[in-house]
Amino acid sequence: MIGVLTIVLSAAQLLQPVITGRMIDVLSSVSDNRVREIVMLVIVLFLMDAGSGIINNMNGYLGDRMSSKLHKILAERYFKHLTTLPQSYFDRELSGKIIGRLNRGTQQISLFVNMFANNFLQFVVTTIFALALTARYSWLVALQLAALYPVFIFMTVRTSTKWQKWQSERNNALDTALGRFAETIGQIKVVKSFIQEPKETKFFGRYMSTFVTKGKPQSRYWHNQDSVRRVVLAFIFLAVYLTIFVQAARGDITSGAAVTLLLLAYQVRIPIFSISFLIENTQRAVADSRDYFMVMDEKPDIKDIDGAKKLIVSSGKIEFMDISFGYADEQVLKNLTFSIEPGSKVALVGESGEGKTTITSLLMRLYSVDTVTISIDGQNIAKVTQRSLRESIGVVFQDPALFSGTIKENIAYANPKATDAEVEAAARAANAHEFIEKFDKAYLTEIGERGLKLSGGQKQRIAIARAILKDAPILVLDEATSSLDNKSELLVQEALERLMKGRTTIIIAHRLSTIQNVDTIVTLRNGTVDEIGSPSALARTKGIYARLLSLGKLKSAEEVKKALQDFDLKA
Repeated sequence: MIGVLTIVLSAAQLLQPVITGRMIDVLSSVSDNRVREIVMLVIVLFLMDAGSGIINNMNGYLGDRMSSKLHKILAERYFKHLTTLPQSYFDRELSGKIIGRLNRGTQQISLFVNMFANNFLQFVVTTIFALALTARYSWLVALQLAALYPVFIFMTVRTSTKWQKWQSERNNALDTALGRFAETIGQIKVVKSFIQEPKETKFFGRYMSTFVTKGKPQSRYWHNQDSVRRVVLAFIFLAVYLTIFVQAARGDITSGAAVTLLLLAYQVRIPIFSISFLIENTQRAVADSRDYFMVMDEKPDIKDIDGAKKLIVSSGKIEFMDISFGYADEQVLKNLTFSIEPGSKVALVGESGEGKTTITSLLMRLYSVDTVTISIDGQNIAKVTQRSLRESIGVVFQDPALFSGTIKENIAYANPKATDAEVEAAARAANAHEFIEKFDKAYLTEIGERGLKLSGGQKQRIAIARAILKDAPILVLDEATSSLDNKSELLVQEALERLMKGRTTIIIAHRLSTIQNVDTIVTLRNGTVDEIGSPSALARTKGIYARLLSLGKLKSAEEVKKALQDFDLKA
């Protein structure tokens, strides 16, 4: 539809010079019907002018709609693709950069398509029609005008590489600034508590200044080159105008034909000078969308194999066999082997960096590994669907990780189809119903970004209710009571006991008291298993757990606290 309207619009615009030239010739004639013919030609000009305005706006509307739909498609594909990428991608990329690439890429691509639909197609059609009409009156003028295009395009394109290099540097600076911006806003309490507003403002300003500074030579270079292009074009048009008037003076063409050629030359001149705008925006679209397509080219490392089956959890036995894994050049786990019995509670204990969180991340297949063998009830997790695997594992993080929206929406995140009664039952089991009912809107209360309107204990109980509603047979707890006051901790601990009942549970322990209440302790040293056993059995060895218990003999509470910190623990 856009193409048809563009052709009609271009034809209408190019017929105006022809009709104007005809009017000049009619006025020069001595025909008795010249007044009538002039009136008819004027009416035709009016209809073409009015029609062009209507068609131009119809074309613009269709282009805008196409651009908006494309923006939506590109954004959705980007978002969907991001969700398929492994955790390692998000570990190395700032969220602000990821968002910046989305905004810049989708906006520039959709604007470019809009520009192409509304300008470029019309530019091509107008050029072809104009040169064809010009050749009908003067082949020499047509050749001169045709020569404009290769000269101008060559002079414009040769500036592209240098311009895009500057644009890439500007984008990198902008991404860094926006990445820090997102971090600062997300952790504004930390910034304010340490009185680091000036530092963050300075960091942001430094990279924004780089963005502006790099734009200066880029803009100067472009406009210097554009000035040269326009001078060259002026000489070519000088030759065109001389040819037209010399031919008219010699009588080779009529006065009307000369006017027609002048107007056609002007019609050609407009798209020629528009090339700068078109090419500049094309270069910007290429440069600004490059990062978008780099993200889209990222391959999901974790994929379901052909014929992957649904995981069936019958009892919940988990086996880690000869696990080795590392981040970049850092080896974290080395030939780690142990098993977890069905329905048991297992605590992972070890110094910071020994791989406790890594073990649970591998269990959920958040990282890609070739040599890892982890099985659940005898089923290798690499051979089952990711969806069925993660459906079978409930997680309560140390950071509750809530979303903006209502309390109900956050609890039902585990099961969006859950009824109000099911959501309430989960909240009651998590010791959350009582405080929820105190809000004016109860379960429909908006909690703000990341649940900022709730206390730490309230957020944790919402997160536990979410896990209860999921009702997965395997549970991972990055212990949720480590940063709570005593009253909140008691309520959360009661909720966790209900949640753990009858489930195979892996606990990343942050309190010594928690370790003492599990069925099995797995201690980690140098990336591998050091000891496995019940709390009572390990208390009699000289291993890590026995050392932790012996800390009570230290004279100073500060010494105890420091020693526990090495193991990410509290008393």
